Amino acid sequence: MINEAYKAMLGGKSVIRELSEYATVRGAEIGYENVFDYSLGNPSVPCPQSFTDEMIALYQGAEPVALHGYSPSLGIDSVRAAIAESLNRRFDMDYTADYIFPTTGAAGALAHALRVVTKPGDEVITFAPYFPEYQPYVNGTGAHLTVVPADTESFQINFEAFEQVLNPGTAAVLINTPNNPSGAVYSAETLTRLAEVLRAKQVEYGHDIFLISDEPYREIVFDGGVQPYPSKFYDNTLSCYSYSKSLSLPGERIGYVAVNPRATDAELIVPMCGQVSRETGHNCPGSSVQLAVAKVVDETSDLSVYEKNMNLLYDALVRLGFDVVRPGGTFYIFPKALEEDANAFCMKAKDYDLILVPSDSFGVPGYFRMAYCINTEKVERSIAALEKFVHEVYGR
Repeated sequence: MINEAYKAMLGGKSVIRELSEYATVRGAEIGYENVFDYSLGNPSVPCPQSFTDEMIALYQGAEPVALHGYSPSLGIDSVRAAIAESLNRRFDMDYTADYIFPTTGAAGALAHALRVVTKPGDEVITFAPYFPEYQPYVNGTGAHLTVVPADTESFQINFEAFEQVLNPGTAAVLINTPNNPSGAVYSAETLTRLAEVLRAKQVEYGHDIFLISDEPYREIVFDGGVQPYPSKFYDNTLSCYSYSKSLSLPGERIGYVAVNPRATDAELIVPMCGQVSRETGHNCPGSSVQLAVAKVVDETSDLSVYEKNMNLLYDALVRLGFDVVRPGGTFYIFPKALEEDANAFCMKAKDYDLILVPSDSFGVPGYFRMAYCINTEKVERSIAALEKFVHEVYGR
């Protein structure tokens, strides 16, 4: 008999993926260049040439049996050391290789982090708007996800609502900064207050509360700013990272969990991740991609196009009368729809070949997400379509 739980999930496909598939079909009809596809967060800039060069050098020069052999179950030691040293340089941390666990992207990192700090029946709290896949990520552990309503004025944390939902069953808090879908960058003030609340609740409840920090957009920050590093604020932090965005390597599925060395039982968490791998069949990323990433661990793709695209869209949206918070990073913008029903709004936009993602699955009704990781020239052309849509449908 097949698993009924997974069978039931077939009826709940990702809205984002469905819209992306529609855009592909529509593109075959009218030319994809004429479809303004803001659905999928797939990086639009190439990876650095240095990464390609490292991969080529490995395949040309490394001993094949060694290169293509199994990675150690906890990752390649030299790769783990290189990641630790990079984080220490950048964020004044004190990681060693023993606190780094390579994973298949940020999703793999979250799958491991959630399992090592929760048990079935525990509660994980996150903040709207949030990445919709957090629901199956958490549900798959046997824990359950509680979503704190959004602060739509700034998309920082709604602390009043957060403190109301915290309870003795809370085992972990899951944050995503810079945030998908809002583009908000949690400030030092936000992270300081979050840490203060969690430390107080740990004392009150008599058990640890771990902070799981989902950070794949860490390097995409605008206006010359930086994302404050959450592990600097709170000891019981597990940082979950992916090189998908910083190095434009989504298909390589390479990331890591970084365990704050001051966390409770920190020295046990990476070995426990290895045990999670046995249960889930994870078994580490490929050896060659680990080795290549370690050589370019401080580099990024040219990420400047995302800020340029954001400014173009933000200015156009404001000019057209949208209520929108200016993103501090990522390649997403999250305006309020021009009617209460965001799904209806986005369906009407499809008639103008604007593919927008309604906000309901992000936990905030009445908004929509635009993933502007597309060519700037296409962003510029899409503005005319957006103007026509808003004028003809909403009289603006």
